[in-house]
Amino acid sequence: MGKNKTRMLALALFLQLLCSVAGLDRSQFPSSFLFGTSTSSYQIEGAYLEGNKSLSNWDVFTHIPGHIEDSSDGDIADDHYHLYMEDIKLMHHLGVNSYRFSISWSRILPRGRFGKVNSAGIAFYNRLIDALLLKGIQPFVTLNHYDVPQELEDRYGAWLNPQIQKDFGHYADVCFKAFGKKVKYWTTFNEPNVVVKRGFMSGEYPPQHCSKPFGDCLSGDSNIEPYIAAHNIILAHATAVEIYKKKYQVKQGGSIGLVISTNWFEPLRHIPADRLAVQRALAFDTAWFLDPVIFGEYPPEMRQVLGLRLPTFSSEDRRKLQYKLDFIGINHYTSKYVKDCMFSPCNEGSTESTAFVISTGERNGIPIGTPTSMPDNYVFPDGMEKMVMYAMQRYNNIPMFITENGYAQGSTGNSPTTDTLNDRGRVKYLHGYLTSLTRAMRQGADVRGYFIWSLLDNFEWLFGYSQRFGLYHVNFKTQERTPKLSAKWVKKFLGGPQVIERMNGDLESV
Repeated sequence: MGKNKTRMLALALFLQLLCSVAGLDRSQFPSSFLFGTSTSSYQIEGAYLEGNKSLSNWDVFTHIPGHIEDSSDGDIADDHYHLYMEDIKLMHHLGVNSYRFSISWSRILPRGRFGKVNSAGIAFYNRLIDALLLKGIQPFVTLNHYDVPQELEDRYGAWLNPQIQKDFGHYADVCFKAFGKKVKYWTTFNEPNVVVKRGFMSGEYPPQHCSKPFGDCLSGDSNIEPYIAAHNIILAHATAVEIYKKKYQVKQGGSIGLVISTNWFEPLRHIPADRLAVQRALAFDTAWFLDPVIFGEYPPEMRQVLGLRLPTFSSEDRRKLQYKLDFIGINHYTSKYVKDCMFSPCNEGSTESTAFVISTGERNGIPIGTPTSMPDNYVFPDGMEKMVMYAMQRYNNIPMFITENGYAQGSTGNSPTTDTLNDRGRVKYLHGYLTSLTRAMRQGADVRGYFIWSLLDNFEWLFGYSQRFGLYHVNFKTQERTPKLSAKWVKKFLGGPQVIERMNGDLESV
């Protein structure tokens, strides 16, 4: 097929898709609304030993054979450390007004509080932030997105030791001081519920602690350690928030929050036991971290099940927890069905966490939504509205940002294919979830921003480079960035209502 014919076919597909997703436009969101893309340091930066950076736990973990599906690592990733100016141009071209990224703890404090601040790390993030602001893009900064300096793991066990609270407070203080005059949005942790479940319950993530029946690790106790690690993360968050509120917020004029991973759950069967199981599953997933930092106590649903296995907050802990976050960050991708295992028989060892539930993507062999290439991820747009309304009602409509939402494509190579670039599935996904979000906002949900995961195809944790979430395709051998159909759709969407002339002469706004 000739080049001109190929281009005409691609344009026709693009116009057809734009017209098929009418009814959603930028004007349905407030003018102050943040629209952006999300990334994280380990997943895109590369340069893992440059600029005096030390090894993180993920640097060490990915270099051990057998841990990552395609035997890859984040040593180079998207080489964002060197190509950040090019990537900012991509964002500017899309028309986003914010960029959510994380800072590498190991790049700022290679030895934690046991060493000096790394001036090269400070300089890199200052260059990144300054370049963003020059393009009118607000930095939305996460202090910790899974990775911690390996030094802290080796010294005292990182999240299993209360010392980590002091270390995280020191790290946060350094960042607030260095960047806070230019950063108006901070989050302490990204998905701490994922960190503790996969690091200390199933043992899939570092430090690979677990015990049967949850996993088969060399060390760990899945019945105790997840709750110890979670407790230390919650108090580390409280330490950072107290520092920000006392020392920096008034002078710098920013806000601070916490990002949680959320799944929506539907009852598998239309019976009271499964409806109760939904509430239990949400408590053990979302409320586990949000209840303590907002209300000062663990969810009653967890306390009733776990009893003394769940730690208690001391008077000093409660003093810290009085400094409240300013917003909630919600990462939402998918929904599942939930079946009760407290009052109903389930296969031994099949329950997830200790909530006495099992989840599944299917009911009577029918998926809850269109499956994606990512295991257990289904397209179920209604889950966005329901998840936001749950957070609105449980947490008195504290301001929210959708900090991640995205669609996976399976990949086996670096060269983009027609299917990879014409990612119609991602466009439909984004349209569906944004439409669902507008329904929640019309019901009064105070949502102030939405970030697509992700700007670029990147290192997708245990899946390596075999799953692609980017608006831009990345050839990891050449580092060439190529816009997908979804990037073009986002650009059109952020440009406001567009009028497209269809082949039949009709006009349709998208």
